[in-house]
Amino acid sequence: MIYSFELLGQKLPSGPQVLTFFSDADDTEQPYGLYLPKNYDASKKYPLVMMLHGAGSNHRLALRRVFGKSNAEGETDAEATRYFPVWDDVDFIVASPYARGTAGYQGIPEEDVYDVLEDVKKRFSIDENRVYLTGLSMGGGGTLWLGLTRPDIWAAVAAVCPAPPEGTFELASNALNFPVHFFHGDADPVVPVAGTQKWVSHLQDIGVEVSYKEFVDVKHDSWVSAYDNQFIFEWFSPAVRVPYPDRVTFVSKQYKYNKAFWIRFDEIEYGKLAEIEARFVKENAVEAKTKNLNAYTVTLAGHPKFKKGSDVSFKIDGEELTVKGDSIVSFSKINNVWSVAKPHEAVGIRKVKGAEGPIYDAFSSRHVYVYGTSDNPSEDEVKRRRGIAEQAADWSHYRGEFLGRVMFFPRVLSDKEVRPSDLESANLILFGNKENNALVARHADKLPVHLKTSDKEHGLLYVFPIGKHYVAVSSGLPWWTGVEDVGFPFVPVTHRKLSGFKDLIFFKNSAKNILADGYFTPDWRLTEEMQTILSGSGVITITR
Repeated sequence: MIYSFELLGQKLPSGPQVLTFFSDADDTEQPYGLYLPKNYDASKKYPLVMMLHGAGSNHRLALRRVFGKSNAEGETDAEATRYFPVWDDVDFIVASPYARGTAGYQGIPEEDVYDVLEDVKKRFSIDENRVYLTGLSMGGGGTLWLGLTRPDIWAAVAAVCPAPPEGTFELASNALNFPVHFFHGDADPVVPVAGTQKWVSHLQDIGVEVSYKEFVDVKHDSWVSAYDNQFIFEWFSPAVRVPYPDRVTFVSKQYKYNKAFWIRFDEIEYGKLAEIEARFVKENAVEAKTKNLNAYTVTLAGHPKFKKGSDVSFKIDGEELTVKGDSIVSFSKINNVWSVAKPHEAVGIRKVKGAEGPIYDAFSSRHVYVYGTSDNPSEDEVKRRRGIAEQAADWSHYRGEFLGRVMFFPRVLSDKEVRPSDLESANLILFGNKENNALVARHADKLPVHLKTSDKEHGLLYVFPIGKHYVAVSSGLPWWTGVEDVGFPFVPVTHRKLSGFKDLIFFKNSAKNILADGYFTPDWRLTEEMQTILSGSGVITITR
């Protein structure tokens, strides 16, 4: 199979072009721009640059931009999208994901970027120690998010006038194992330069190798100067990833992002940013300092300072432990005392990777929208329920010429139309309650709360793990009721608040009037505060 991909790579023409990959998020072919250097040789390892486009842009324009090719005088983006100009060859492969259009780089678009990365690695001969990430504006923010949540992939990152999503800044120390370059115009009216200046100052303070170029009198088009004369390839070229660094500094709040190099987080203190700084001080001797971390695993095989068969000494938060020469060692902390542990396994229903919430996680991979029909509703009522589910699934709502559509097309089904393959492969976004949606009824005894069918004033939305996937239950008023179309619309108004929701939201009359908004406990139970609010409403039944 690998051999056939290499043949395909040899048959493709050199230069800029568009390829596709199959996305299992919605069973569609998704495009990405690709630059293949002249005289591509499958026996040689090539560096790879991943380029993320900004809002109102696309994969084709992004490929032009990273090579320093702006629009011709008076040319619109729509016109520039239609062709690739001639540019000088570089000995890099470049990939620019479409990532559904203007949709940010979290959730499905984030998944697309990694799918493109994997597709390119299958098709072509890539040096995995020379994989680079860059992007502009929305894509600059995506560069910081992807670079800092999975820091062991990238050899270097470069962010141009970045607009990072909330929660990115607290991950800054994850950049300690690669160089970072920022670019920004000092007169940018869209993404203020002060944000980038704050990033640069903080990264310098914590010891990150950071470069910064601020362009005088430049507005929100600093990418023209940043990528001019193919500068970015010159800057990336000397950077090489060290796959087994002596020192790993890693922070994360989510099990979704629980690994960096030879460190894996197994149990994070609930709701807190877990931190570790681990380093080899000499052969088979590791010291670590942790915070808000209760269990973790080290995988030492391949590290030049690990000698298999000899004892390994660990000093964790001042405690000294000695382990026989195993390459994989797990540790757990009980009553503030660290000890060697068996490989970490969650017992019962626990928040773990792939089953930790929050609500948006159910929408961040393959999912199906399901409306209820089990109570034999009238034809008009079926139409109304289907309309709500279709509105929730309408990510591709047209937002005007600049922002266009989010090119994501999940399915909408009735509870009677859901197939076993859907249950096996997808998260379920369930509308209704146990009295009118057969799938809510199927899991009613496992689900923690239910809204009374007779209630017409409240809305309840929560996420919960069932088997290998999530269900997100939306009962009563839909979660976008009363939400105003304000803020920069990376996604349609129906979905704009989703990424900010916790595990459960309960409101009255409007989603602006929130009565309860919180996280489940680490064993997926209601907190005492949420129990008090929900039970006191008179319209919620608590079952777990």
